[in-house]
Amino acid sequence: MPARPLAESVASLMPRARSELAELVSYRSVADPRQFPKSECEKAARWVADALRADGFQDVALLDTPDGTQSVYGYLPGPEDAPTVLLYAHYDVQPPLDEAAWISPPFELTERDGRWYGRGAADCKGGIVMHLTALRALRAHGGVPVSIKVIAEGSEEQGTGGLERYAEAHPELLAADAIVIGDAGNFRLGLPTVTATLRGMALVEVKVDTLKGNLHSGQFGGAAPDALAALIRILDSLRDERGATTVDGLSGDATWQGLQYSEEDFSKDAKVLDGVRLVGTGTIADRLWARPSVTVLGIDAPPVVGATPSVQASAGALVSLRVPPGVDAQAAAKVLIAHLEAAAPWGAQVTVTQRGSGQPFRADTSSPAYAAMADAMRAAYGKDLEIAGQGGSIPLCNTLATLYPGAEILLIGLSEPEAQIHAVNESVSPEELEKLSLTEALFLRNYAAG
Repeated sequence: MPARPLAESVASLMPRARSELAELVSYRSVADPRQFPKSECEKAARWVADALRADGFQDVALLDTPDGTQSVYGYLPGPEDAPTVLLYAHYDVQPPLDEAAWISPPFELTERDGRWYGRGAADCKGGIVMHLTALRALRAHGGVPVSIKVIAEGSEEQGTGGLERYAEAHPELLAADAIVIGDAGNFRLGLPTVTATLRGMALVEVKVDTLKGNLHSGQFGGAAPDALAALIRILDSLRDERGATTVDGLSGDATWQGLQYSEEDFSKDAKVLDGVRLVGTGTIADRLWARPSVTVLGIDAPPVVGATPSVQASAGALVSLRVPPGVDAQAAAKVLIAHLEAAAPWGAQVTVTQRGSGQPFRADTSSPAYAAMADAMRAAYGKDLEIAGQGGSIPLCNTLATLYPGAEILLIGLSEPEAQIHAVNESVSPEELEKLSLTEALFLRNYAAG
């Protein structure tokens, strides 16, 4: 069958895709009950389960995972002896950050300048809609030619490992011949891309204590050890004068041999302010995909408004370390913790607690599934597939690769640079959603044909 009938079916399904994405985005499914009610995640999970049932999936279940969240599973049997393909996405989202900074409400899908704005629109509720749209297009043209398993995770953004631990305890559940992770993105809008590598992640919380209580800065400042100043020195030790990550015990000189990323394009994509220099050394691809990178995600300290003239007794920070394939994330976490403890000035008491981790991932791009995907992307986009790395982490990938060493794992998705995932004003391109839905439908057809 040529691609055109499938393309027409996908195009006809786009109004439904927008309506469904609007419903999904309306749920404030941040998997952290300290920020949003757990019921919001539960409502999103039920929505996914109901959608799978309505589309003929069997064995649909809400899986209670060890971190207290729910993942949604469904199975759609294909023809006898057909291969099985697992489709992955996650329904939990990052918090909206400063809601006042959003041009439109973060949990209300809003069309503007040819894009659909809302938290999770690209990362990764759009991935769920992409899977559903691809399968519906196939059913309109002879049926789905493979057996399909769908898994929608409920805590990917928190890195708490619920689905990984569940899969390890039930290894038969997600077994498949090929796995499509719908949580990556094209290198650039309209440029078909598969992601070959993911950096792993170690997340730690550091707390610094120096005094039994805050002191008047006029009476004691100058001699009393300031916990906030100690924390600043500790965090500063994680980068050199050029901004490159310098964690004692981690190498930072690896290079990336594939697709390159110009500094000009990166500065534009990252919206770097005029006159501000990029940090680190090596090519942009080296820095993003081949080397460790540390980021301070948050600091516990008095806000400027309402601050008192005090020497601080305690201060804290949340620190993320990304590590490339070839580096064990748990070993990197231990190295990071040792570095933070050793960097404490003035004998300050430092407590470091690991809050999350995920192993890096490298795909086998020579597999038959990649050939099927390359053909699908060429038909959908009219361009050849590109292979890139991604600096982010999807902890489940490495778990799946370990559990199912014979499975071919491919990473695609809607998180191209303009999507601004994890930032305010996240959005998805409806054209990208349409082309990737068609890509996935074509891939499933190509993969079934062998």
